[in-house]
Amino acid sequence: MNILQTLPVTLDDVLEAQKLLDGIIARTPVESSRALGAQVGGEVYFKCENLQRAGSFKVRGAYVRMARLSPEEKKRGVVAASAGNHAQGVAVAAKSLGIKARIYMPLGVALPKLAATRSHGAEVILHGHNVDEALAEAQRYSNETGTVFVHPFDNVDVVAGQGTVGLEILEQIPTVDTVLMGVGGGGLLAGVAVAIKARAKELGRDIRIIGVQAENAAAYPPSLAADALVPLKKVSTMADGIAVGRPGQLPFSIIRELVDDVVTVSEDSLARALIFLLERAKMVVEPAGAVGVAALMDGKIEHPGTTAVVLSGGNIDPMLMLKVIQRGLSAAGRYMTVRMMLDDRPGSLATIARIIAENDANVTGLDHTRVGGSISMGDVSITVNLETKGHQHGEQVLSALRAEGFQPIVVH
Repeated sequence: MNILQTLPVTLDDVLEAQKLLDGIIARTPVESSRALGAQVGGEVYFKCENLQRAGSFKVRGAYVRMARLSPEEKKRGVVAASAGNHAQGVAVAAKSLGIKARIYMPLGVALPKLAATRSHGAEVILHGHNVDEALAEAQRYSNETGTVFVHPFDNVDVVAGQGTVGLEILEQIPTVDTVLMGVGGGGLLAGVAVAIKARAKELGRDIRIIGVQAENAAAYPPSLAADALVPLKKVSTMADGIAVGRPGQLPFSIIRELVDDVVTVSEDSLARALIFLLERAKMVVEPAGAVGVAALMDGKIEHPGTTAVVLSGGNIDPMLMLKVIQRGLSAAGRYMTVRMMLDDRPGSLATIARIIAENDANVTGLDHTRVGGSISMGDVSITVNLETKGHQHGEQVLSALRAEGFQPIVVH
């Protein structure tokens, strides 16, 4: 029996979703990346869902789910919970369909995401300190009022809607060998896997589908190993769009059958990938949308061939972007914070400035203090932020400081 026909979501479901979405969503572009292709030894293309309506792929599944509601269900309205992308996707879909939407978002949600969700016409309720608490409250409200709950990933219509990304990839990159994307609950990965694996079977081809998770929020590898859902006790990652501690039951049932692998990447790798996308691809992408790029840059994918990476979203808080850029530059050896003690006498700081200048580094910030528990009388502590040209250049600057008798300690 063909396993593809026994799954809860099939190619026919994805094709029907594609018809529903015609004229509603953007057919996002595909951009080639010669720089990344040169690194991995193959052609690399970006599927730019960061340029989708509401800034991510989420509107696809949300619209399909809501378009299939009965007139009576639409009249009752919908409720959802999210820290960002799903909230905006539901809000946009609800506005398009003329449905009232209530969305629970956690306290402390990024202001740009909150403002964007409200701007699409949804009623936003701030509740709880994380998405799980907001989700529980949304479910409670649905049970109490009869409002239709729109789950972010554990629903057949949502999975089918996300699968339309896969159909577009095959139409835009017919020679694709490997498709990479981030995975949190699993809706996108499951839907794309159904679409691409079914089409590949029809064509007599083998196309690999690989999910990527942040290593501090990676529930899928242990779940796949155990062949059962294994929730995480703690989730901590800058990639909030995939910071899900427990896989969805429906996506998991598809992913374990169709997906070739799920790999993980570090926070530093994510930061480097975001810097690469900004500098080399001119793309604003949120951390969850950059995990596939991070996996390629880390060499996690063997023999990728012609590769499509789904840049799943571009909704990044500017304050987070500021921190990520600093971390990415640091991880790449292009930004360094150094602390050292020196004699509190005229000329000491000038000597350090001279050494840094002679070694062609650039000072971007300096803190100079004479008081503190570990500072002796007659000493001063300085912290210098430096712009360098890579790890080797950073070591050159440190060596030059040591040669003059200083003891620099790298703190960032």
